[in-house]
Amino acid sequence: MRQLPYRAILLAALLPSAVQAADDSPWTFSFFLENDLFAETDRHYTNGVRFSAVSPDIDNYLYDPRLPQWVREVNDWFEPFYPVPESRSDEIHRNIVLTAGQLIYTPEDIDRTSLDPDDRPYAGWLYGGVGYHAKTRDKLNSVGLNFGVVGPAALGQEAQDLVHDLRGFDKFQGWDNQLENEPGLQLVYEHKSRLRNLPGGSPWGSDLIWHAGGSLGNVATYVNAGAELRAGWQLPDDFGTSALRPGGDNSAPGRRDPRINGGFGVHAFLSLDGRWVLRDIFLDGNTWRDSHSVDKEPLVGEAAYGVSAVYRRWKVSYAQVRRSREFEGQAKGNSYGSLSISYSY
Repeated sequence: MRQLPYRAILLAALLPSAVQAADDSPWTFSFFLENDLFAETDRHYTNGVRFSAVSPDIDNYLYDPRLPQWVREVNDWFEPFYPVPESRSDEIHRNIVLTAGQLIYTPEDIDRTSLDPDDRPYAGWLYGGVGYHAKTRDKLNSVGLNFGVVGPAALGQEAQDLVHDLRGFDKFQGWDNQLENEPGLQLVYEHKSRLRNLPGGSPWGSDLIWHAGGSLGNVATYVNAGAELRAGWQLPDDFGTSALRPGGDNSAPGRRDPRINGGFGVHAFLSLDGRWVLRDIFLDGNTWRDSHSVDKEPLVGEAAYGVSAVYRRWKVSYAQVRRSREFEGQAKGNSYGSLSISYSY
């Protein structure tokens, strides 16, 4: 398995020039923004941003005889992650996911210049990633590798100061106490399964999408599970409302999605996620160097509710997210807004 990330990265580098989007399998480009200013706070998990691109189905591309043999063998490496088809007509489709993003964490006291031992560390995480989807009509397996840096090289202070300058806000004064530079690696897996309730001939419907997975690495090690309930008009044929939670971008439309035929749909959603955390660098501090740290809560829960709409090839979603306390001494949980915009082309 050592060569799996290397081969996936090389395959991802070849995709943009080699894969052409078909009408029923487009490229999907997404932008995600999470910020606690949506909840009128400015503390703890204070900002997250991510850009992603999901390839068209690459089933035929992987077996193209014009490609090197090692590229065509990539399916063998990922075969353990393939979902089990529910029928002979239920085909497996595959996608590559490319991502780049940044997360920013701060303590609560904006004016304090010295380290606060009772509050979380200042930290930034700047990363890129490559992922692989294997999906049937109602099942999705995602495996991804994120790699980047934590610390001053992640440019967390610079990004936050820029936004505060543009909006005329006071700046946080304690960034000199942030975590030290450290390369970060995170291997993520997540399974999703969808249960549908789509009355025949009616545009109204609902579905339940449950997920389970985990993360391994010096940035984060945990297992998680949860579900999302959706109900509305012309539900999108995808696997839920994407968020910055690792696990792969799941907004790429399926073949029965309103975005494929230029339709319109709108729905409400409620999602829950629970996590057993073994390591969180943003609370535990640097792995190999002394740094600020706090005692984390091992069990963290998260609930989100919101609305999503699709029109032609666009999908826009907004959710209000509430997360339980993440470390001992934290007075209360966090609340923030999550916005995602996707375009399929």
